[in-house]
Amino acid sequence: MTGVGAKPELREDVAEEDLLRADLYRLLATLLAAPPTSDTLKTAASLSGDGSELGEGISTLAKLAAATSEKAAEREYNALFIGLGRGELLPFASYYLTGFLNEKPLARLRGHMTELGIERDAKNKEPEDHIATLCEIMSGLITGTFGAPMSLDDQHAFFNTHVATWASHFFKDLEAAEGSVFYAPVGRIGRAFMEIEIEAFRMEA
Repeated sequence: MTGVGAKPELREDVAEEDLLRADLYRLLATLLAAPPTSDTLKTAASLSGDGSELGEGISTLAKLAAATSEKAAEREYNALFIGLGRGELLPFASYYLTGFLNEKPLARLRGHMTELGIERDAKNKEPEDHIATLCEIMSGLITGTFGAPMSLDDQHAFFNTHVATWASHFFKDLEAAEGSVFYAPVGRIGRAFMEIEIEAFRMEA
């Protein structure tokens, strides 16, 4: 489960390349919010990538998803993100930017969410600056989940403030984490995708 409550996605009048961006954000959100279900593993196993770094990460993920059991994926997820007390990684903006949880980056995000009319999912207990929630929000801003699809300028403002400042570092850490096997290509996909997004938004500026 990801971190925000939302209406069903409104995908009309959204360019195909933006739908692909949204789908990739949604995939990352699903994989990072909770241990993957058997259906999630099947979906990941059906993916195919090209010869780019992003595409190679997708192809590797697909191969591992086909060979990974739901229980094995759950054990890896728990070791990486939950652990006994804490996991190997803490996937929160506040932690990456300040070294502590529940700090100013979270407060800034909550203010921005209020401005955009995005409500936290009451069933989710994690702070909203979790990487999965931020990926879900980015997907929703693109497709119109929280209202009309946001302009590139508005997407850029949210991305630059809440994602670009730290997500690449998190994905690099995930790719290299001692406990990452299934999640290593998730880290590679996220890292490559963040690089693409940063460059694309820079060119649009």
